[in-house]
Amino acid sequence: MNPKLRRPLTLGAALLAALVASVLAGCAGPGGLGPGEAVPPVSAQPHPEAVWPAWSGTSSRAPGADAATRQPPPQALKGLRQVGSGGLASLDVHAVLRADPRMRPLAGRGLIDRPGRAGLRPPRFMDLTGDKKPEMLVAADTESGRNVLAVYTERGGKVYPALFTSGRRMSVETIGSDLLVRTPCSDGGEQAVRFHWDGARMSTISDVTEYHKDDKKSGGASEPSEPGPHPSETAPTGGP
Repeated sequence: MNPKLRRPLTLGAALLAALVASVLAGCAGPGGLGPGEAVPPVSAQPHPEAVWPAWSGTSSRAPGADAATRQPPPQALKGLRQVGSGGLASLDVHAVLRADPRMRPLAGRGLIDRPGRAGLRPPRFMDLTGDKKPEMLVAADTESGRNVLAVYTERGGKVYPALFTSGRRMSVETIGSDLLVRTPCSDGGEQAVRFHWDGARMSTISDVTEYHKDDKKSGGASEPSEPGPHPSETAPTGGP
């Protein structure tokens, strides 16, 4: 090669290599971000929020729940007027309970504003199905210490039962649009059952028993439990 041409070619190759390195370095920063791109925000994870805060600390048997598998869709409650634009909040909670065979024995109880009394906790309304229409949550406390929770949803102006579960010293929380029902166990642990809308009802997606680290019986271990007994779709044979 002509010595006079070697120097320009060498300089050209060096410049080309520097240009390639510069381009490659500018394609992406750490984490695949380009220059000047903002780091995407970290989405906040939902955390439990008490539905009835006054009862959240009273959270012994495990709660039961409707089994979601191999069951026909819930039927609309009979004897209720058409739900209007006001949604479920426009209905009389006692009328709703009278229309539900499983809650009918509790329909005549009055409203209570704090734990330690028998009666109906104030109904709560929150969207658990994602349709922007709040469901009705009703809980009843009985003289025996048993608690009963019912959830109702509305479709086409009709009211449908979405969940029926019961237990003792029960506290109810939401995790996003899911419900978390906590009850203490007789062996010192706490059972937490999580319910999620499956398109027809609130079905169980997790059932876990946890033990506190200072519990000598458990040795500080946490272990899942087998799902507790689930009441059927029919009304209970005994009173609450």
